[in-house]
Amino acid sequence: MRKLRVTSFVTLDGVVQAPGGPDEDREGGFAHGGWAVPRMSQELIGRMTDLLADAGALLLGRRTYDMFAATWPLAGADDPIGARMNALPKYVASRTLERVSWRNSTLLTGDVAEAVAELKRGEGAEIQVHGSGGLLRTLLAHDLVDEFHVLTFPVLVGPGKRLFGTGTVPAGLRHEGTTVSGGVVISDYVREGAVEYGAMGPETGNW
Repeated sequence: MRKLRVTSFVTLDGVVQAPGGPDEDREGGFAHGGWAVPRMSQELIGRMTDLLADAGALLLGRRTYDMFAATWPLAGADDPIGARMNALPKYVASRTLERVSWRNSTLLTGDVAEAVAELKRGEGAEIQVHGSGGLLRTLLAHDLVDEFHVLTFPVLVGPGKRLFGTGTVPAGLRHEGTTVSGGVVISDYVREGAVEYGAMGPETGNW
């Protein structure tokens, strides 16, 4: 059984839309694209390089695939992130694409949740999701995510697409650790059991 790990760049107020540039995703009139770029230090890039070393495959939504496929094939062989992205098997979830041309890419057909579940039943190193907010909503709705690697940037942008929105299945998580890089809080969570509930107040003894 393969693990599926999601990496998300998120603002402190929970927005994941367009971290990498002004025109990355203007849907809904979003005017704050590129909010992550000023905090992308060499240390943070190094951490992302280390993260990709654990990947056996990438799972991407259409918008993220289009952006990556237009960028990373142009990277030189000495670019560690680009070289890794280009070499890894890539699975693309899209209702509109008819073909994918980026090297080692496969277009998933049929029901996305079923296709991802089938990928997870295989063997190999972990499947990583980067960006891909629309795909992530589907994965969350079907409880297919095993681990979350969340990078929280110290910025507020107001309206925008959220990391966890309508359709997210309630789930318990185990905190695996947190580090900080240039003000960016990097936290890891593992899917674990159901949500636990309780009550506070003098009659319960919990304060």
